[in-house]
Amino acid sequence: MNHLSNEKSPYLLQHRENPVDWFPWGNGAFEKAKKENKPVFLSIGYSTCHWCHVMAHESFEDKEIAKILNDSFVPVKVDREERPDIDAVYMAVCQAMTGSGGWPMTILMTPDQEPFFAGTYLPKHARYGSPGLMELLEHTVLLWNRDRDRLMQTGQMIVAALNRQEQTSQADDLKTLINRGVQEYKFRFDKQNGGFGTAPKFPAPHNLLFLLEYSQTNNENECLYIAEKTLERMARGGLFDHIGGGFSRYSTDESWLVPHFEKMLYDNAWLVQAYTLAFCITKKDYYREIISRTLAFIRTELTSPDGGFYCGQDADSEGAEGKYYIFSKRELSDVLGDGTERFCHWFGITDDGNFEGKNIPNLLQNKDYAQTPEQIEQLREAVFVYRKNRMALHLDDKILTSWNAMMISSCAKAGFLLDNHTYIEMAERAMQFIESHLFDENGRLMVRYRDGERAFPGNLEDYAFYCLALIDLYQTTFRVRDLKRASELAECMMELFWDAEHGGFYFYGKDDETLIHRPKETYDGAVPSGNSAAAHVLHWLFRLTGETKWMEAARRQADFLSSRAGEAPSGYSYSLLAFLRVQSPAAELVCVSAKTEIPGELSDILRSCTKTPPAVLFKHPENAASLSEAAPFTENYALPESGTMYYFCEGQNCSQPFSDVSQLKKKI
Repeated sequence: MNHLSNEKSPYLLQHRENPVDWFPWGNGAFEKAKKENKPVFLSIGYSTCHWCHVMAHESFEDKEIAKILNDSFVPVKVDREERPDIDAVYMAVCQAMTGSGGWPMTILMTPDQEPFFAGTYLPKHARYGSPGLMELLEHTVLLWNRDRDRLMQTGQMIVAALNRQEQTSQADDLKTLINRGVQEYKFRFDKQNGGFGTAPKFPAPHNLLFLLEYSQTNNENECLYIAEKTLERMARGGLFDHIGGGFSRYSTDESWLVPHFEKMLYDNAWLVQAYTLAFCITKKDYYREIISRTLAFIRTELTSPDGGFYCGQDADSEGAEGKYYIFSKRELSDVLGDGTERFCHWFGITDDGNFEGKNIPNLLQNKDYAQTPEQIEQLREAVFVYRKNRMALHLDDKILTSWNAMMISSCAKAGFLLDNHTYIEMAERAMQFIESHLFDENGRLMVRYRDGERAFPGNLEDYAFYCLALIDLYQTTFRVRDLKRASELAECMMELFWDAEHGGFYFYGKDDETLIHRPKETYDGAVPSGNSAAAHVLHWLFRLTGETKWMEAARRQADFLSSRAGEAPSGYSYSLLAFLRVQSPAAELVCVSAKTEIPGELSDILRSCTKTPPAVLFKHPENAASLSEAAPFTENYALPESGTMYYFCEGQNCSQPFSDVSQLKKKI
């Protein structure tokens, strides 16, 4: 047994019985490397990663590999999900050195943490043009003993190059960036299958959120079509689990049929937001159904008893990827009896199969997909019960602040816009979990909770997404404490991460461990970057509180992001969405009421709003004092003796207060 047995990370614990003498990231490993003059072998992955499992079985359980690693290196294991700061630094290294990245990530570096080799999955021995881990290790040992200075110089050059990349260029015009981004999406759009580019295809729902809102702000039907086509094909394909609900990580083919079967919390969170906005725009019940089935999966499979959300489910079971999810027609006939043919026809299941001789249920060829018959629902439930008896999928039961915050936002928005209190309750319970378990005794937000332990100082993404979650909860429940908490944590975010000299936010805090590089991530990859999320936080706080400090910070953040987005604007979709909101005439509404409950007609109007949503403040006799603390300008809005008064502003123009709700409907 190695040095991982006392860790909490499910990924690290998967490797605790390897013959490799793994260390967790920390001073112990690097002091050993310095003392023994050995290079460090860094392996980064996560517990539901298929190719991480493959490399573990091929190499890290292999005694021959273990011997050379233990004799000539100091092996270090990192869970990218609980140490995204380390992952961000060395992913930048990997992309700079190889032009691509992914997991498992393999880094060779000096005892001072300076890398001289980067790669991803490596087989034990070279094959099909891919280098082998054994040959790499043997060659590195030879170089370390004969030409160590050269390796050290390589590491120093790479670190210097990384730091040079942080220099910003001239900020581009926001409207120009938005328009260029739209044109790039249109050029890359797959007209036949939806999505962008070729296989593998990732959902990237923040792209779709931008296109949906752009379509409404600019009355632009082509962007709406692109987003809808993609949402429809993803939901009909095998990417969506038609038996148990929820979406897989990505599609391995162009038509969204064959997924990489792991299910991650963050993908499902952002997809819920995209389908919610699409439903609000189109009122198509099919989108509501996808939201319902996805959040049912989250509630039953990825929610802890205390309300926090788990990370995800593995793709593998019984040593095979996707085995849990696929069926032969023959086995279904044993489950469904007389209903077999109807079920198989509905979900495209055949004797020959569509994946390795078996079937991934899908609706790609089903033209009636939007209206599911009651009998199909009953048959689907029978298959779901049957599937539950299979070997259970590995559950990564870490609770991460940033990913929980993303799902809180999604549940809050879906709960309000679809008028479903169950979703709002999910959001509130997860928020309470973070408040109870993920702040330390000094009020510092942390990254991860598992098995009774919170760990690792929160990064920018934790603060930014949790601030957004609190803002979204405020816009759902109008509880002033959520708005005040968002403002408090945004102050902390500015203090810990903001670069006052050059603008932008650093990935990890000034009070955190110092790594070889302090990046400012801006690219919106699988999830939006912390910097783009921070732009939304600053924008919303200014609109909700009226405080000019947030306006100035939002302006500087927009300048910073625009200086990064110029090379390929479509890679910065969540920033583009922030730019779109900055460019659009912003609306603010203060509702002042003699009653403590939000007027039902106001909620109905807000649910029907498809353009950039207004910032809404709700003042009543019981919250007037606390709202004045959170948004000082509201102190001047007098409480009526009865009824409700509306104060509406758009752009820099405010109308006279009015009480006629039909007038409000026209304005919004």
